[in-house]
Amino acid sequence: MEEKQVSCCGRDMALITLDTAVVGSGCAGFNAADWLWDLGVRDIGIFTDGILRGTSRNTGSDKQTYYKLSLAAGEADSVAQMAADLFAGGGMDGDVALAQAAGSVRSFMKLVNLGVPFPADAYGAYVGYKTDHDPRQRATSAGPLTSRYMTEALEASVKRKGIRIWDGMQAVRLFAGGGKLRGMLCLDTAQAKFVLVRCKHLILATGGPAGVYADSVYPESQAGGSGLAIEAGAACANVQEWQYGLASLSFRWNVSGTYQQVLPRYISVDGAGREREFLAEALSPAKALELTFLKGYQWPFDAGKVAGSSLVDLLVYRERQAGRRVFLDYRANPRGLEGGFEATPAEARDYLERSGALFGTPYQRLEQMNPGAIALYKSHGIDLARESLEIGVCAQHHNGGIAVDCHWETDIAGLFVVGEAAGTFGVRRPGGTALNAGQVGALRAAECIAEREAEAFLEEEAFLRLADEKARPVVEGCAACLKAGRKAGSNVRDFREKYQREMSRYAAQFRYPEEIARLRRELEGQRAGFFRQAAISGPEEFGYLLRNYDILVTQLAILSAMETSCAAAGSRGSALVLDGEGVPVWEGLPGLRCRPEAPERAGDILETRLTADGFRSAFRPARPLPHPDDWFENVWRDYRARMEKRPSSGPAAGQDAESI
Repeated sequence: MEEKQVSCCGRDMALITLDTAVVGSGCAGFNAADWLWDLGVRDIGIFTDGILRGTSRNTGSDKQTYYKLSLAAGEADSVAQMAADLFAGGGMDGDVALAQAAGSVRSFMKLVNLGVPFPADAYGAYVGYKTDHDPRQRATSAGPLTSRYMTEALEASVKRKGIRIWDGMQAVRLFAGGGKLRGMLCLDTAQAKFVLVRCKHLILATGGPAGVYADSVYPESQAGGSGLAIEAGAACANVQEWQYGLASLSFRWNVSGTYQQVLPRYISVDGAGREREFLAEALSPAKALELTFLKGYQWPFDAGKVAGSSLVDLLVYRERQAGRRVFLDYRANPRGLEGGFEATPAEARDYLERSGALFGTPYQRLEQMNPGAIALYKSHGIDLARESLEIGVCAQHHNGGIAVDCHWETDIAGLFVVGEAAGTFGVRRPGGTALNAGQVGALRAAECIAEREAEAFLEEEAFLRLADEKARPVVEGCAACLKAGRKAGSNVRDFREKYQREMSRYAAQFRYPEEIARLRRELEGQRAGFFRQAAISGPEEFGYLLRNYDILVTQLAILSAMETSCAAAGSRGSALVLDGEGVPVWEGLPGLRCRPEAPERAGDILETRLTADGFRSAFRPARPLPHPDDWFENVWRDYRARMEKRPSSGPAAGQDAESI
């Protein structure tokens, strides 16, 4: 690692040179750095715009789920079966599915050994439960803050190893040349100064593109960084695919799991304060109870379940579109329970009885089953015993992202993307696979880097020429926006909020093809004139300005993919494509029609790329599930060959291999 001062873009800048840069400080980024160190790659550093800001540290749900290979007695499972189940969700490459399954136990047990409190029974078996799209009970949880515990445990491991962390360092442009990643431009947000980083490898772990939507469960501190890879020329995979679901609005949090299974009231309130229990009115009290319970583990809106549990999301959306606010009320029982629990479906009644909660009000049942869920809201000033909880249908997770191979490397050599920023989740993934995929992806990327043949850095003079070419528009653009803002004032917050609202209205769980096309054209114009139209009040807004550009690039990639997907694939995953000439969505809403899903596209992957002519999207078949040679002697031989390439391969220092 080397730091020095250089001249670039007509000004002095710091230049940091190191083998591998990790961008992001969530559980995927920390895990990547931690594995690199353990695998012998020591010339590394972490760059983050805020070590406490990311989604991993700041979000969760009632039981935030980690999906893994089954590890409890009596639950038959295998790597091949888990891979097949992941692949069956559609829109996932088979080699990526197999790698996620194969790396599951190793990644999970690392977290256990670092102290993440996943529950085990008295014999040490890590029992599981069933989640959405899960054919087996593979899911586990350390509670509502599972990903925070993971992040904190991995951060502690990284710090024990002395791995360098540059906090307050926002990546704003990646440099690629000759098909290879060469480095990046960062903004030191504390000093409003630009910094150059020259590296051979870069692992992008910036989380999902949280700044795309207004209606969002992502923490407000999180924005994502997918535009960095898109702008550099990396292909995207399935960026039209998201998970949307019910969430609280004043404090952003998923209302899944126990929040639904205790059977709260769904109420809407109009401008005059009139209250309606709209689920029971639109369906029947018994049906409303059934679907409310199902929302506990069928939390994401699903185009294939609009006649089932996703009717809840549909009716919530309808109420809000009509100008009414929607709430969950835990203070009183919903209609249908006036005479006791006989009206509840057998599954819900059995669940509540086995949980010791077949009594009282929804609040009392929640208190019995999951007091932490109550405490969480109370810690944010919301007392569920005294007030109802305002909710909406919100973006929660990006199932698409940057296209990667089974080593989580993009089509730009040396650029890896891990965690939610990578497009490795498929269309209908089992709940909780995101945490497993992030951990496995970080491991796979680190192994690939450790086993790669050594190569020289791009010569400094050539690097500075490339950096000047790529960074100058950013550096000069920021200066121009600062000059404009000193005359007219800042407009960057209004810009971001306007297009977030537009995306939520027209390009979320309900998609309007004509509006998506209009919005794409409008945003293309905004991108072309971005630095001429934006204005900031001071250098402290450089980071917000450049984050706007990243969000804008990502929104354009998503809109391009949505246009193609709406036309060729119809309603699939977590979205309905609304079309007046289509099929009825639900008999209770006769005017709402959608395009049906095209079954021939069910397994395909939609790739999107920024070209000289703009964004282009096209479907391709998913790579099939591999069937590797599992003959032990052959695998062992190949393994030994790979280990010889690693900087720290073989036994520990001072230990003779023959003596083991």
